[in-house]
Amino acid sequence: MMVNSSALGSAIFLVVAMSLAGVAHLAWLRSRWSKQFGQPLDAGLTFRGRRVFGANKMLRGLLVMPLAAALSFPALGSLRERLPGWLGGGIWNLTAGDYALLGFACGLAFMLAELPNSFLKRQLDVPPGEAPRQKWLKPVCFVLDRCDSVLGVMAVVAMTLPVPAQTWLWVFILGPASHALFSTLLHGIGEKARPL
Repeated sequence: MMVNSSALGSAIFLVVAMSLAGVAHLAWLRSRWSKQFGQPLDAGLTFRGRRVFGANKMLRGLLVMPLAAALSFPALGSLRERLPGWLGGGIWNLTAGDYALLGFACGLAFMLAELPNSFLKRQLDVPPGEAPRQKWLKPVCFVLDRCDSVLGVMAVVAMTLPVPAQTWLWVFILGPASHALFSTLLHGIGEKARPL
C-alpha cells in the first residue's frame, strides 16, 4: 500500500490535537477543582436493575476535553504553513474559529462515544473500571475501549470535512495507541482501576 502523505498528516494532526487535549484532561482530573463535579452522568439511574453508565462516568470527565480540543485544534492548525509539506498538506485549511468549533465537537464526541460502551458493559455485569470475567467478552471490550472515542472523533470530522480513507486507517492505528497510553497514565495517577 502506498502511503498518502496528506492522509497521514491529517491523522497525525487529529491524534496530536486530541492528545494535547488529553493532557489538559489529565491535569483537570488531578486538580482539586474537578472533584466538585463528581456527579455521575447517569444520576444513579438504572436500566434492567443495572446502572446506566456506572459511577466512573462523571460530569467532571466531560468538562475539559471539549474546551481543550477547542484550543488545541486552532493552535496546531495555525502551524500548517510552517510544517513540512507532507504534514502541513494533511492539515485542513480552516479559520481559527472553524478549528475551534471542530475541536470542541471532536472533544465532546470523544467523551460521549464512550457512553454506549459503558452502558453495554453495565448491562453485561462488567463492573466499572474492571475487565470482564467472561473470556469471550475480554477481547471485545478491549477493542471497544480503544476504538469507541476514536470512532466518535472520526464521525464528527467525516461529517464536516473531506477525509481520505487512509486517514481513517492511520487514525485507527495511532489513535488507540495514544488512547492506551492515556489509560495507562490515568491508572498511574489513580483515576482508573486498571491500566488497559
